[in-house]
Amino acid sequence: MSALSDIYIKTEVLETLLKTVKAKGEKGISITISISDTESEFGSNVTGYVSQNKEQRDKKTEKFKVGYGKVFWTDGKIVKAEKKSAPAAAASAPSQEDNDLPF
Repeated sequence: MSALSDIYIKTEVLETLLKTVKAKGEKGISITISISDTESEFGSNVTGYVSQNKEQRDKKTEKFKVGYGKVFWTDGKIVKAEKKSAPAAAASAPSQEDNDLPF
């Protein structure tokens, strides 16, 4: 184990996530966790947000942040996980231009 951290997600955000996942007919959601080398003014250095695909990142689409937290233990080594096999082809996401969903 290289690091342990916690993240706090408000009830309203959980409800928004669940509503959006159900509206899109998805089985779940992928959350990206970002760990910073510096703390915010509130003492957090971990941010969670709904993962984005390459197209969204290229368009600089605003991230839907779900929560904040902090690293509370680390051994100083974090190793990048490598894929062991090719994943199944992902279904393309529907266009978000005609809906009011947050992500």
